[in-house]
Amino acid sequence: MAKPLTDSERRKQISVRGLAGLGDVAEVLKSFNRHLHFTLVKDRNVATPRDYYFALAHTVRDHLVGRWIRTQQHYYERDPKLGLDLEELEEIEEDAGLGNGGLGRLAACFLDSMATLGLAAYGYGIRYEFGIFNQKIVNGWQVEEADDWLRYGNPWEKARPEYMLPVHFYGRVEHTPDGVKWLDTQVVLAMPYDTPVPGYRNNTVNTMRLWSAKAPNSFKLHDFNVGDYIEAVLDRNLAENISRVLYPNDNFFEGKELRLKQEYFVVAATLQDIIRRFKSSKFGCRDPVRTCFDTFPDKVAIQLNDTHPALSIPELMRILVDVEKMDWDKAWEITKKTCAYTNHTVLPEALERWPVSMFEKLLPRHLDIIYTINQRHLDHVAALFPGDVDHLRRMSVIEEGDCKRINMAHLCVIGSHTVNGVAKIHSEIVKQSVFKDFYELEPEKFQNKTNGITPRRWLLLCNPGLADIIAEKIGEGFLTDLSQLKQLLPLVNDETFIRDVAKVKQENKLKFSAFLEKEYKVKINPSSMFDVHVKRIHEYKRQLLNCLHIITLYNRIRKAPTKSFVPRTVMIGGKAAPGYHMAKMIIKLVTSIGSVVNHDPIVGDRLKVIFLENYRVSLAEKVIPSADLSQQISTAGTEASGTGNMKFMLNGALTIGTMDGANVEMAEEAGEKNLFIFGMRVEEVEALDRKGYNAREYYDRLPELKQVVDQISSGYFSPKEPDCFRDIVNMLMHHDRFKVFADYEDYMACQTKVDQLYQNPKEWTKKVIWNIACSGKFSSDRTIMEYARDIWGAEPSDLKIPPPSSPRE
Repeated sequence: MAKPLTDSERRKQISVRGLAGLGDVAEVLKSFNRHLHFTLVKDRNVATPRDYYFALAHTVRDHLVGRWIRTQQHYYERDPKLGLDLEELEEIEEDAGLGNGGLGRLAACFLDSMATLGLAAYGYGIRYEFGIFNQKIVNGWQVEEADDWLRYGNPWEKARPEYMLPVHFYGRVEHTPDGVKWLDTQVVLAMPYDTPVPGYRNNTVNTMRLWSAKAPNSFKLHDFNVGDYIEAVLDRNLAENISRVLYPNDNFFEGKELRLKQEYFVVAATLQDIIRRFKSSKFGCRDPVRTCFDTFPDKVAIQLNDTHPALSIPELMRILVDVEKMDWDKAWEITKKTCAYTNHTVLPEALERWPVSMFEKLLPRHLDIIYTINQRHLDHVAALFPGDVDHLRRMSVIEEGDCKRINMAHLCVIGSHTVNGVAKIHSEIVKQSVFKDFYELEPEKFQNKTNGITPRRWLLLCNPGLADIIAEKIGEGFLTDLSQLKQLLPLVNDETFIRDVAKVKQENKLKFSAFLEKEYKVKINPSSMFDVHVKRIHEYKRQLLNCLHIITLYNRIRKAPTKSFVPRTVMIGGKAAPGYHMAKMIIKLVTSIGSVVNHDPIVGDRLKVIFLENYRVSLAEKVIPSADLSQQISTAGTEASGTGNMKFMLNGALTIGTMDGANVEMAEEAGEKNLFIFGMRVEEVEALDRKGYNAREYYDRLPELKQVVDQISSGYFSPKEPDCFRDIVNMLMHHDRFKVFADYEDYMACQTKVDQLYQNPKEWTKKVIWNIACSGKFSSDRTIMEYARDIWGAEPSDLKIPPPSSPRE
């Protein structure tokens, strides 16, 4: 009988199959050797692993480019061994951490799905020189390091200087007989860098275009005397700072001028690019007869991914009215038909509200346009609700007060033809709470589009062992139609399949245990339950509730050291925004609990606590396939959707969670009894808000909770600094918006059920199989098909583009 393949061997097989699919193997080797030759520095004869990585990446890129060019043309008119460890070379690749968490990762899944579905789509963003910071843990505290991901270059991108575009800032507005002019502006150039986005086995390669800021040669020099030439050249950095660094806030708005510059920069460059392609296509060629924009909304759909690109609305109006000389009403009709808005959060502190004074200085013409949009909107509302000043105030784009502000979410709702939330429960909250007045005015405008994840990365690539045993049973069709996983349902009681699924999970756990031991010098019990809570650190995600459970479990073990306990390895990971004090304190608490628990001889290997440093995609690909339990425990009504929850479900972890975000639909698909659901529902949270949440009631009533809080408060986990966690305790006791104590009792009871089931491996694995079989809805392919059908008016195509080697017809 053949020896089973390890995950590493399976991954190599996938990589090798991919290389073999590039074409003739001799040609691949020739290309590789050619790139290796040019990668090596002249005075160096020895190739490093990084040299091999770049040679391999450039070889693959060369072959993608042929398909890439063929795709754009289509839209707009046997012995594969290299003698190298491909997986080792893959490890050299840097994570492109160009987003903050769920939102950026969702966009990456959407790009994958759009290419796989054959949709003619572009992804636009900023090519940040420094992405999300690298997180180091020093003495239990988060320390940020710059993510210099471009240090060694990026083999996957192609600079396109021929498409460089000007972006204007500052200046003044002049009303002339020829129309409105935006004059005396400061120009920054936007240089595009294109990255190929390959579809799955269809030869389609779409484009992600990221913009980098460059100062024009004339930048600022005229402002300086001859003697200040050096200073003037150095000042070019001010322009180029626009694309220097990603603001690392997740679900929190920071009203900095540089951030507003970034938002306008990407919007202005992107809209010019879209209009250039529209005009040069067969739908709008450059001769005078065909510069008509009537067909623009039929050919172009702009999806605003949260409010960050909200300036697309006034910018498109500016181009149509000021540049293309269109009358206002016609321009507004085209803008609304083109733009659609996805809301990604209901937390008030996350909603963008820019000071009017900042707009006045940076984007004076756009402020004029926003005022006009708002005035026309309010005239309409006033006609419907005569004399109702409060209604006008609630629906205005401009918020009056000490600091006059622009509510960007209101601008998006008014200027879009469709508004959607990202999970059923979230879309209801959007309609009934966040945009209630707007929903009552135009109910037909509001939709739901539940998020999804790509099964190519989040199953096939990160968990090839599981993908293999699924493919053996139902074929490979599920990789492009995840609903086919339903075919696994009859196998829930199949002894062989149960054994195979459990075996894959155990292999993943052994591999991850070895990784943890190497990285963290902590001996892991691979037969313990891997209890995983990975996401951005935020009060609403309630890592603190998890901490209360860990300490309670610790106290129980110490109280009854001879009693049998289900062994657990609890892993918490995620980055805290550098300026978010409470999030940083939470990380310190987790690491401090780990220091005490992991070194207590009474506990032994029954409980281990690990903070996973620098959580990112490449680490997620290791941890998610090895998880037994997935923690999705936000206060009901706060997590818009979540996508980590879907990744864990697909990879065979069971969920302990509240009825929040997409957890609700996961419970709907798999049946509530196949998840560990606990805690208040949205209605109960709202009722508690009306009544008034009093944390002390729970503290006084629940002895185990009181003990835990007193331990944190007294310095049990910080003996050298007894007051270290005073701020956490004070927040939990007196101003906890997310009601951690209110769900503690039910959470503890639910965790007991988790332990009980884990003691019966066969029944546990049956639930795992059931969850995997019911996770088909959560493919980003399904999400994108819904966007295409219901919002963009575009049709996915299953037509395979011929490979570049085939002659064009």
